[in-house]
Amino acid sequence: MTLAYWCVLISMFMPIVWVGFAKVGGGSTGGGRYDNAAPRAYLGRLEGWPARANWAQQNALEAFPPFAAGVIIAHQVGQLAQGTIDLLAVTFVVARIIYGVLYMLDMATLRSLVWFVGLISTVLLFVLSA
Repeated sequence: MTLAYWCVLISMFMPIVWVGFAKVGGGSTGGGRYDNAAPRAYLGRLEGWPARANWAQQNALEAFPPFAAGVIIAHQVGQLAQGTIDLLAVTFVVARIIYGVLYMLDMATLRSLVWFVGLISTVLLFVLSA
């Protein structure tokens, strides 16, 4: 399995990590005790950094499908060197981890710049494979 494919696997777990932070931190910021019977209602009541962790989770869910498709398509088309695919995939993963941390820290402008790095990495997987 290539490094880029491992990055897809790592990216698949990112939403779980971010929502884990939201659930663990929610009790201390007004969310109350986590309710597994109504997790979306619980997450909707969160405030502060746990709410932002939940939003990072939602954004990670949105970013995953195009990234995964980009990695798979880049491999299938075969136009890019494996090193380039791996570099773009690692760049995406690192950017997304930093993005989640910046989201929880409420550093919106820097977070948006890092988000853009992840987006460009995904777009380049498609464009350079064409």
